[in-house]
Amino acid sequence: MSHPAGSIAGELCNMALEGTLDRNGGTMTDGEGGRYSTGAVCLHWIMAPLIIVVGTLGLLHDSWPRATQSFWINMHAILGLAVFTLLWTRIAWRLTHRVPPLPAESGALAQRVSYPVHVLMYVLLTVIPILGIVTFIWHGRVFDFGLFHVDFGVTKNRAVFHPTEDWHGYLAYALFTLIGVHALAALWHQFVRRDGTLERMWFAGRRSAPMP
Repeated sequence: MSHPAGSIAGELCNMALEGTLDRNGGTMTDGEGGRYSTGAVCLHWIMAPLIIVVGTLGLLHDSWPRATQSFWINMHAILGLAVFTLLWTRIAWRLTHRVPPLPAESGALAQRVSYPVHVLMYVLLTVIPILGIVTFIWHGRVFDFGLFHVDFGVTKNRAVFHPTEDWHGYLAYALFTLIGVHALAALWHQFVRRDGTLERMWFAGRRSAPMP
């Protein structure tokens, strides 16, 4: 019997094969004009809960019982690798698909900061997993994927993993702060300005009327 969450994720990914926007200004065929393509929406909403789970596991790092600590650290690492893989899929998608412009009524501030904020999130989502991988390996740990293991045979070296572990944590806090601001801004645009910004990253739905 297939798991409901897996079925939903599969359905979302199947939607990504439908209409797209090309880099040279092709037309969108999978929704209203001004929306992200379904592939981008699919990747966004699969990555978002994964990032929350990975971050929560990281925050609980020191709270795990010693008997199960290695299991949860491995889960944090494996899911982090999944996010890292999806990130590069999303970057490849973004490089080959035109990003729809913000609605004109979204305001000058949103128009000015949207691009640098997204770039910063992409940078953090790239650097944080790399630091995590280095930390994991130089702790002398082995990636356990269930059906197989990946052991780099590296001896535990505190001189390497201590600074990378610290920066992994510092940058993760910065990322979650940025994501929190990003989410609050999206909700503000949706429920206060009612300018349709949030609908750009959704599959369907009626657009809210612009703020008078």
